[in-house]
Amino acid sequence: MKIIIAGDGKVGSTLAKQLSAEGYDLTLIDAKAKVLELSEERYDVMAVQGNCATMETLDNAKVKESDLLIAVTNADEINLLCCLLAHGMNPKIHTIARVRNPEYTKQVYEMRGLFGISMMINPEGSAALEIERLIKYPGFLKRDTFAKGRVEIVELRIESGSKLCNLALNDLEGVIKCSVLICAVLRDGKAIAPNGFFTLKENDRIFVTASPQNLTILLKNLGIITHKAKQVMICGGGRASYYLAKALIGSGIAVKIIENDKERCVQIATLLPEADIIYGDASNEFVLESEGIAKCDALVTLTGVDEMNTMISLYGNSCGVPQIITKIGRMENSTLLNSLPIGSIISPKSLCSNAIVRYVRALRNQTGAARAIHYIADGQAEAIEFLVDEGTMHCGEPLKQLHIKKNVLVASITSGFRQTIIPNGDSVFEKGNIVLIVTSAKQVIYSLNDIFE
Repeated sequence: MKIIIAGDGKVGSTLAKQLSAEGYDLTLIDAKAKVLELSEERYDVMAVQGNCATMETLDNAKVKESDLLIAVTNADEINLLCCLLAHGMNPKIHTIARVRNPEYTKQVYEMRGLFGISMMINPEGSAALEIERLIKYPGFLKRDTFAKGRVEIVELRIESGSKLCNLALNDLEGVIKCSVLICAVLRDGKAIAPNGFFTLKENDRIFVTASPQNLTILLKNLGIITHKAKQVMICGGGRASYYLAKALIGSGIAVKIIENDKERCVQIATLLPEADIIYGDASNEFVLESEGIAKCDALVTLTGVDEMNTMISLYGNSCGVPQIITKIGRMENSTLLNSLPIGSIISPKSLCSNAIVRYVRALRNQTGAARAIHYIADGQAEAIEFLVDEGTMHCGEPLKQLHIKKNVLVASITSGFRQTIIPNGDSVFEKGNIVLIVTSAKQVIYSLNDIFE
């Protein structure tokens, strides 16, 4: 499959890394020669320097021979024009456009046929949605939902004094009194697929598969007390802050935004009259203290500087804020970040690229394609949802009789009767079931049949 990525920024380079590793024929377009040279050195890609919103540049990138164009430059207008031109030059091409401006979102969606857009993505909007879910359902570092909300994979850190410390997985159910599956453990930066004899240790990050009901029981029996947030402090007044504040206010949660740009403060105050907008430097301890950081239920750091977000979150932790969520744009230092007490880490570019990778795989594999893909364990593993259809092999056969590839785990099976089970060797899947698998990110699973030897 031939894919063009227009814009070699944070999202573009992340996509180039993921898609080139999966063997796609990639062409990168960017106006900056040095940026393209770096990508050519790192990944197996072709590079075209130029303005992606011109027919000449698209022609040089061989748009007429391509299957998909992904426009992720920093300008919404260029992305839209790029998709419009690409569709005009090749009516069969699929196009994905990044559109971040809230003023454009509704009209672009309604006129996506005119622009020739197959899919529209908004990193800040996706990040805000993810953060809202974490605030509404606290207790976990991360939550990924599958099977229309009937099963989740959540991330927990084992703290000192936890009932899980030094516990063998064979003894887990006796402690938590419910059925869950620990599908991966991250220890010292390395992902491990644990067996029943594996012993959990302090500071392990564990990834748990279960139904929402059992996750509630898990929190209760581990003594993790959660309270619904009433007051949320947001540092930074960018697009993600706007989307998040709007959603939280709609849920009856009080929101305070601290922004150091006076003009932006006026804009946000006009757009969000229900929110408290503070003109000040969120990295200043006096400002945070005077605005009541110690009394808020959740602190969300959404400035455009990773280092500032990290420092503010560390200070929030020292003030005893119950829930902290930190936005990180560059995940290259994820091992170091995960050792810091900065709560949940959100990466808009990762959320955005994950959605695009799912679309690309579905385009490549028209039948039996993944319905959802989430990267877990710092990207070292994938959790993938599939629908069992007439083309799926081994329906009705016990899992213990199947030859499943190494490093592939069947994590849950959900039936049409809204019943989700954590499977054992005697479990089977039938047509219409939803199957969740967890696999090493090093091997690509396009369809459910790919899990079999």
